[in-house]
Order: sequence, then structure tokens, then C-alpha cells
Amino acid sequence: MKVNTDGVLLGTSMTVRDTDRRLLDIGTGTGTIALMAAQRLLGTESPIWSGNEVRIDAIDIDEPSATEAAANFSNSPWSDVLHAHNVSLDGYAAGIAGPDASYDLIFSNPPYFEESLQAPQERRNNARHTATGLSYREILDFASERLTEQGRVSLVLPADVETALTRHARMCGLHLFRVLRIRTVPRKEPSRIIAEFSRTRCRMPIEELLTIQNEGKYTPEYLSLTHDFYLFA
Repeated sequence: MKVNTDGVLLGTSMTVRDTDRRLLDIGTGTGTIALMAAQRLLGTESPIWSGNEVRIDAIDIDEPSATEAAANFSNSPWSDVLHAHNVSLDGYAAGIAGPDASYDLIFSNPPYFEESLQAPQERRNNARHTATGLSYREILDFASERLTEQGRVSLVLPADVETALTRHARMCGLHLFRVLRIRTVPRKEPSRIIAEFSRTRCRMPIEELLTIQNEGKYTPEYLSLTHDFYLFA
């Protein structure tokens, strides 16, 4: 599960602002989304920024994934900015982050197969199932305490959790300001959403629709969205 469509779409679609300075990737896997955030924020040219200005932390409870993310970060143009940690969200909050750390952007492609059959490999289960301890509820709870005043939290999840997701966000004092609904082909209903929340109440959240393929080919919209990251786009 090194690179998947959900993660790529979150990395390309989530709201990244030029003013973002402290970012957190929860459940980073091999670091793909954090790397995409760095590329979007800082570009691909020779670094001209101070590493003290931007910091992207990436955490994962799975040690091999965190180790691989660290290797990917060290081999990237943004090695001074990206930091991988083998730790749970609770452990990160209690230790590494410190009590006063706040974030301009928190993002995650969390486990979401709450009731499906589990895969035979333990590590694959940990990446795919909320029973292992990481859920969107925990992420929203953390975000409600750690977001800056203008901060956002961005999540990619199955479309059928949208109502429950937005309800829990409101309980945390977070409000939906943008949702991108994703369908694989035009004839199907959306199967994924990218939902973004902030502390600011929004009367009319931005609602968008993305179709990945049509007639066996990637749509122009999908290719336009991903062309800075995929070699074939």
C-alpha cells in the first residue's frame, strides 16, 4: 500500500495555503502525502526557504512504514522540512508535539474499513481498519484542540461516512467548508470524499465532483489535478 489513489487525490486536492507553516500527516504510511504537501508548498526548485519557517511532521504507528517515510524524506529536496515519527497519535500528542503545538493543516488518509473482512496480513489490517486505534473521530478530536485559528483538517474517506463525519466535526467545533466527491466512472455514485473542516462556520460549503475515468481513460480533470505528481499525467 505504498501509493494509492486515495492518498494521491488527498495530496493533490487538499487546501494548501502559502501561509501554512506547521503541518501534520497522521498515518503517513511511506510519506507520499507529506511529500506532496511539501512539493505544493515549497516547489521543486533548489530550496530558498529557512527550514525553521516550515515544518511537516508525519507520524505512523507502523515502524517499517515510518522508517521508509524517513528514508523517502531524506532523499527528497525537502529533507530539512519533513520529519517522520514512529508513534501513535496519542503518543505524539503527549510527547513529541508538546502541549502548545498548533497546526495550520492536519491531513490524513486514515483506516476506514470498520466492518469489512480483515486482510490476512497484520500490517495491512493496521493500515485499513479503524479497529487498530486510529479513526476519523480521533483525528477530529485532536484537530479541535490543535488547529490554529485559520487552520484546516483534510480527510479522505468513503462517501457513506459523510453524514457521520460532519456530525462529529460539529461536535468538535469544526465546520465543513469544502467537500470533493469522487467517483470512478460517470455511471457510478461517488465512492470517496475529501472533506475539509475549519473553525469558521460556513453557510455554503464548496461542493465539487471529480470523475477519475471515462470510457477506459483518465478524465482531463483527473490528469490536470495529478500532472505535477504522476509521470504519465
